[in-house]
Amino acid sequence: MPAIQAKTEGRGNGIKTNVLNAADVARALARPTAYVIKFFGFELGALTNIDEEKEKFVVNGQHDAGKLQDVLDNFINRFVLCPSCKNPETELVITKDDNVMRDCKACGKVTSCDPRQKLVTYILKNPPPKKSKKSGTASANVGGGGTKIAEIAEKQKQSQDEDVDAVPFDGDAPPSQKIEVKDEDWAVDMSEEAVKARARELEGLTLSSDALDKYEEFGEWLLQDELPDDVEIFKKGSEMGIIGDAKTIEVLAQVLFDENIVDEIEEHKGLLGKLVTTETHEMSLLGGIERMIGLKHPELVKIVPKVLMVLYDNDLASEDVIRNWGTHVSKKFVPKETSKKVRKAAKPFLKWLDEAEEESDEE
Repeated sequence: MPAIQAKTEGRGNGIKTNVLNAADVARALARPTAYVIKFFGFELGALTNIDEEKEKFVVNGQHDAGKLQDVLDNFINRFVLCPSCKNPETELVITKDDNVMRDCKACGKVTSCDPRQKLVTYILKNPPPKKSKKSGTASANVGGGGTKIAEIAEKQKQSQDEDVDAVPFDGDAPPSQKIEVKDEDWAVDMSEEAVKARARELEGLTLSSDALDKYEEFGEWLLQDELPDDVEIFKKGSEMGIIGDAKTIEVLAQVLFDENIVDEIEEHKGLLGKLVTTETHEMSLLGGIERMIGLKHPELVKIVPKVLMVLYDNDLASEDVIRNWGTHVSKKFVPKETSKKVRKAAKPFLKWLDEAEEESDEE
């Protein structure tokens, strides 16, 4: 798969990013180009413009190639790779009951794409083109030179391995704990310097500096002598216009919880249940909790499995999100070594997920 090529066009509020080789990238993945561009828009919170005839694919805002590549990796994990064998030779199929499934031509398993993903709704409204008998499966040759998708994926993996910084799991760990991934930037650093840097970068695009200041104001309001109740918190966030934002959840995770986090998650599950409605929100909740534990209460690292269990039981973090978080090291919320310790502590819960899945498959 070719590396993404991006070009920034325009200025001020009209700035946009032209993904120059979007069609080539999508062709290598055996997916419609519109799916890739729409996923960029959904994940980056930006409008998109798709012109298939002129092969011009635009995402509003300024997004460098590195950022787009990270988002593309997420797309590949969710809509290309088979969750069972990690092979890219899959085909998207829409069932009669409107579910988007990945049909793996390598291992034969048919697995569903998360229906909460916005792209799933788009796919249902814009189903993939039906393949002719001559076109074969996703393993058929694509692009020039007769390169197969499996070979492209292997080359991509080799190039990524040079930049891998994976959690050092034991050799006998379950599959979800052996995944090696590069250092992701999904978490958001809420330090003063990082907030100001993002304000400069995002000014006139997706967020203004005033919008970022709201999260600081919200955090200061929460840190009163006595923590406001959930109803007051929800009303305050609504008044400030940030109640549905992922960054609001990051702030709340660092303020609502302390050494009694297991009980406090139960106490605030009503509020969190209203706010945590997407996988991005779930990641924000896990990231905020990681920062709270890693920096304020390192003694709580040992109870990370209990924390994950109560989040899972209360539908505040799904199995896929926990697996993704548990196998990625990020230095955005905490130092990298601390991040590794937190994920190492999470291993028993990840192992439990694997065993539960195996039992389910056997049944």
